[in-house]
Amino acid sequence: MIRALKQPPLRRTPMAYRPFSIPVTPRGDGPHGRTLRIRRAVFFILVGVSTFLAGSAFTTIIGADGLTPLAVAIIGIYLFLFGWISFNFWTAILGFLVSLSGKEAALPLFPEVQPIAPETRIALIMPVYNEEMARIYSSLRATYESLKDTGQLERFDIYILSDSVQSEYVLMEETAWSELCRDVDGFGRIFYRRRKLRLHKKSGNVSDFCRRWGSQYKYMIIFDADSLMEGELLVRMANMMEARNDIGILQTAPAAMNQASLVSRLQQFASHVYGPLFFSGLRFWQLDESGYWGHNAIIRMAPFMQYCALPKLPGGPPFGGEILSHDFVEAALMRRAGWGVWLAYELEGSYEELPPNLLEEMERDRRWCQGNIQHLRLMFMEGVAFGHRILFLNGNLFYFSSFMWFLLLLLMTVHSVTNFFHTTAYFIPAERTLFPHWPVQYRFLSIQLLMVTAAFLFIPKVLSVLLIARSPQRAARFGGWGRLFMSVVLETVLSTLLAPLRMLFHAWYVVLNLIGQKLVWKSPVRRSRSTSFVEAFRAFGPGMAGALVWGAIAYVVNKTLFWWIAIIVIPLFLAVPISVFFSYPSLGLLFRQWGLFLTPAEIAPSKALLCFQRFFFKDFR
Repeated sequence: MIRALKQPPLRRTPMAYRPFSIPVTPRGDGPHGRTLRIRRAVFFILVGVSTFLAGSAFTTIIGADGLTPLAVAIIGIYLFLFGWISFNFWTAILGFLVSLSGKEAALPLFPEVQPIAPETRIALIMPVYNEEMARIYSSLRATYESLKDTGQLERFDIYILSDSVQSEYVLMEETAWSELCRDVDGFGRIFYRRRKLRLHKKSGNVSDFCRRWGSQYKYMIIFDADSLMEGELLVRMANMMEARNDIGILQTAPAAMNQASLVSRLQQFASHVYGPLFFSGLRFWQLDESGYWGHNAIIRMAPFMQYCALPKLPGGPPFGGEILSHDFVEAALMRRAGWGVWLAYELEGSYEELPPNLLEEMERDRRWCQGNIQHLRLMFMEGVAFGHRILFLNGNLFYFSSFMWFLLLLLMTVHSVTNFFHTTAYFIPAERTLFPHWPVQYRFLSIQLLMVTAAFLFIPKVLSVLLIARSPQRAARFGGWGRLFMSVVLETVLSTLLAPLRMLFHAWYVVLNLIGQKLVWKSPVRRSRSTSFVEAFRAFGPGMAGALVWGAIAYVVNKTLFWWIAIIVIPLFLAVPISVFFSYPSLGLLFRQWGLFLTPAEIAPSKALLCFQRFFFKDFR
């Protein structure tokens, strides 16, 4: 009986596997074309002018005594990096202005809420691969109970789509599915399927579902194994899709939840405080060319099945083979076919979990780095919207910027070393003059440029706090103004300590991927787990040794340079204890007891979140 209820009747649906060969549907400008062009022109003019002015000042400082090849290389890298900083700065500034005006705060792009048509069916799917089922059971039960409270449960079917290959996980999955169906009376509405042949990883799992059962559903909502969404939000998303027939993908902005270790609580706090400002700026210049993150989103089934199947790219890594970070590519294909992709960051009730420690975070970033580098090839695919080309590029800049920061600091060290051994010639014989050539230094201009760079980095944080503080009710959801202010200051200091460690790893991942080193993707560790000193030393030992040598050379040749790079060298030298202590759940929870790094999900958790926590933590006591 259980076996018969596992899967619904099979209805195969053809799904194209060569989307690059599908004739491109003329997109036109769409309903927001003129607005989008104006907004992007403003945005990129601001980025370009800022980068040009900063680059001019930096060129004056570095090239005071002439432009050597080394100086030209340093200037070029600086322009790249300041352009990246400027890109994020102006995204935040525009987001702040939009948030202040309130013109887009209530989602006027979706002015009417359309009831779900009686014949509309919605599939909620959760692809899993060797996951702990206690977490999945808790999430799906909380979502199911929350959907039941909305009175719209009959519109939804839930699918657990397994790619697990280890027998113990398969047994846990089948047991958890049976228990979940029994506990909520979900037989015939909650289904479980395990593929025998695991092709194309998660994207292949979703494609297999679409071929088998896609024709039965109008919409599909995708969960990750660490996702949680409230029933009211799921219904709201379906209402919005019903109201706008031109939307192919509607992406929410998942809020981090349930974090215990200090490093994950820092990220959780940052996502709640700074995320809305940045997302607001992103939608300002993206509109219907936003990104899709692979989960916590609703998708219109018909165009997804027709246009978004992924082929295997010719060649090997890093640019060939299976498409790894499939979500951004699927968004680009959806928009390429004429359907809008929107970021609905205002919608609350969407949650996800974060890696429990720095090493797990870096392992995840290595996978993402490999997938994003592959996107450089897809940037030039025919018919891709400009917004998605920028997203492909932006995903790579996140990792390449770390590589370029590291390279810039090394080159500046080399520059100082060459100056240390260089003898200044005050008189040039060929000129036959009595007046010496004095070395030129622009100390005041250097200080000004440093202050501008710091402002571009930290002003978005200040603006995020101002947006929260202007509403007493919203500030109370972070523990009040005083605790919010102290949390932001501490988050800035502690994140500055972690930044060099992330920079070193990201730079190394770029090198590994560019030389084509193959990476095996595996299911991430989601349960809170501390890092041992042995694990930390194995990961950071070479970086610590390099930092010691680097700092010693800088101190000998130029003490001013040493203090410039101290903010990088000292955290790298202390990487092992930082990685270990920041992974302790007890330390993160101690800050929570002090009222620091609090988030709305902790101060005022929703009913669905409380339900999830009740079932999840019960299984681990």
